[in-house]
Parts: sequence; C-alpha cells; structure tokens
Amino acid sequence: MKLSLLKQKDFSIYILGKFISIIGSNMQQFALSLYVYAISGSATIFATMLSVSILPRLLFSPFAGVFGDWFDRKKMIVRLDFLNAVLLVVFAALFITNNGFNIAMIFTLVILLEVTEVFYGAASSAIIPSLVSKEEMPQAQSLRSMAFSLGQLVSPVIGAALYGFFGLFIVLVINGISFFLTGIMEMFIHVPKHHQRPEKFNTKTFVNDFKAGLSVIGNDRFLKAIILIGVVVNFVFAPIFSVGILVLIIDLLSASEFQYGLFQSVIMLAMVIGPILTANYLKKREISKVCFNGLFASSVLIMLMALLFSDFIFMTFNSMMTPFVLLLVMAFILGFMISMVNITVGTMFAQVVPLHLMGRASAVMSLFITIAIPIGQVLFGIMFDALSASYVIMLGAILIFITLIILRKPLMASTKVEVKNTEEGALAYEV
Repeated sequence: MKLSLLKQKDFSIYILGKFISIIGSNMQQFALSLYVYAISGSATIFATMLSVSILPRLLFSPFAGVFGDWFDRKKMIVRLDFLNAVLLVVFAALFITNNGFNIAMIFTLVILLEVTEVFYGAASSAIIPSLVSKEEMPQAQSLRSMAFSLGQLVSPVIGAALYGFFGLFIVLVINGISFFLTGIMEMFIHVPKHHQRPEKFNTKTFVNDFKAGLSVIGNDRFLKAIILIGVVVNFVFAPIFSVGILVLIIDLLSASEFQYGLFQSVIMLAMVIGPILTANYLKKREISKVCFNGLFASSVLIMLMALLFSDFIFMTFNSMMTPFVLLLVMAFILGFMISMVNITVGTMFAQVVPLHLMGRASAVMSLFITIAIPIGQVLFGIMFDALSASYVIMLGAILIFITLIILRKPLMASTKVEVKNTEEGALAYEV
C-alpha cells in the first residue's frame, strides 16, 4: 500500500480523527456491555440494550440523510462530535453523583449516542469523496478500512483494561475526550461544499428531497444490486458470526472461550492486513469483478467452515485441534476477503451517486442493512435451535451464492455507469 495520501493534510487529519473516535466508541461499547451484565446478570437485558440501539437508526435515518445533504457537512460532524463529548461528560457526572447507572440511564445514553451517530454517518458519507480524487479512491478506502479494523482490534483490549482497573467512569471520560479531540481536529479540515440547502424548510421540501434520494437508487440497477447484496450478506453473516460460529466452536469442538476470541481476533487481524496488501492490486483491476469474486469466495469459505464440522472430519482426525487450526486459516482468508469487498463496495457505490445526494443514498442503504440484521438474527436463531448449526450455516452460504448469481449482471454493469456519472461529478462513497 502506498501511503502518499497521508501526506495530504485534510485526509490524514480526518482518518486520524476517525481512528481515535473508533477506539473511544468501541472501547466504551465493550465496557458498557460488561457493566450491564455485571449489574443485571441478565442476558435478556444485555440483548435488549443491543436491540434498542437499532431503533434510532430505523427512526431517524430518513431525516439524517436529507439533513446531511442540506447542511454544511464539516460543520455538522464537528458539532456532533462536540455534542457527543458533552453528553459523555454529563453522563460521567451522573455516574459519580448516583454511584453508578441504572438500566434506564444506560438505555438513555445508548439511544442518545446512536441518534448522533446516525446523523454523523449521513453527514460524513461524502467527506472522503470530497477530499480525494477518483483515481485515489481505492487507496483512500483501503486506509479508511485499515484504520477502522485496527481500531476495532485494539479497542476491546483497551476497554477491558480500563474497565477492569478503573471502572466505567474513566471509560466514559476518555471517550468524551476522544470525541472532543476529534472535533478539534476536524475544525482544521478543508472540505469542499457540495450540500444543497433549500430556500424553505418545510414538510413538502423534506418529502421531495427524500424522494429524490430514493429515485437515485430506484432508477439504477447497479445501486439496487449493491444494496440487495449488502442486505443479504448482513442478513446471513450477522447471525452466523454472532451465534453460529460460537455454537460450532464451543459445543462441537469443545473449545474454550479463549479459542473463540482467537477466532474473532484472526478475522480482525486479516481485515487490518487486507487493505495494506490489496490497495495497489485494486487500482489495476475492474472493481466490480473483484467485488463479485470476493463475495463468491466468502460464500465458499462459509460452506467449507460448515463442512469442517461434519462427522467425516471428526472421524478423520483424532484431535479437535486440527479442525480448529483449519478453521483459523479459513477465518484469516475470510477476513481478508471481507476487507477487500468493503473497499470495492465503498469505491463503486459513489460512482453512481452525486455528492449532493450522498447523505440520502447512504442513509437508505444503512437503513435497509440495519433492518436486515435483527431479522436475520431472529430467523437464524430459530433455525439454530431446530437444526444442526453446520446445516444452518451451509444454508446461509447457499443463500449468498444464489443472490450473487442472480445479481451478477447488474453488478458487472458498474463500469459503464462509472463513465456516465464521473462526468456528472460523482466521486465515491464511504461504507
């Protein structure tokens, strides 16, 4: 990977700020999960907290998408980072004065932070495309993906250490500081203005502008294909990796929680290394083909993971360590493929979305994917209870494979769309 983009002040400041805020947010999420389980002892309450965090995205995504295209995006992300910092300071003070949080306070904090995140995501969707050229987009997406994955890799360790030694109060304060620092850094970024502020703010204007964002997706087969692929992949992958793989490793392999954590770490490590190794490769290849091949390879790997837990494999090897090592190898390759797919989708999506509509288009995509995840977790959870986990995982892989075959033609049409929309000024989309 060439790091020349990091010499560009605006881009490097933005990426560094994102990296800091990712560590702070994930660190807090991890520590808050431990705290909720510690004070409640209830898996149901813990699961409810995760579910509640989805509601703001379902309710506010349409508004966030329109507002993200109406107002100055740089000012929005700076103000939202400062707002998050204030929220965390206030709740840290409440934590001290009340000698801790009750469940209602935790849910309130989670919901408020998720609301600001929805609006932040819509406003920031066009930041990277505004800062770099079309030719630099694969490299920019690779650096963004690497920063995101690296933040996710180290934040649980930091969160666990801070929570274990100092408690939740310190975690809240540090995360508040991270948002404040990120906001300060973003103040020094020069972001070209592509927003289109209406002359009148009323319901009719909002509805018309929201419909305009929907029409961008509705009138383009490629965009619809990308969104549908994203929906199906998240519908399948979320329950498989949150429930299915856990069942396979703990129950069938009789492995420890440490080994399950190792499996997750291997995937995250691959997603950190993947952008480093693929950035230059992607510049020389047709992005749509790389995306299709990466998704196809991922579905095959999921199938192989399911087959790895068959009776034939158990009869072949005397020890469960060999299947587990093979599983880790597959996990690394899978993480590598996922990182490559994320980069290609991020690069392709913007080739058909004008920058002034980026907030609405990204909000719609995020909304559909958000809806798909809980539905998938419920339906797959029922199947995991009724059927063998390996069979259910195999069904999920087959569903992804069938989706790819059906949508192959519109997905491959992205090259033609790229020329048309580049002339209209569209650059790229941050996934």
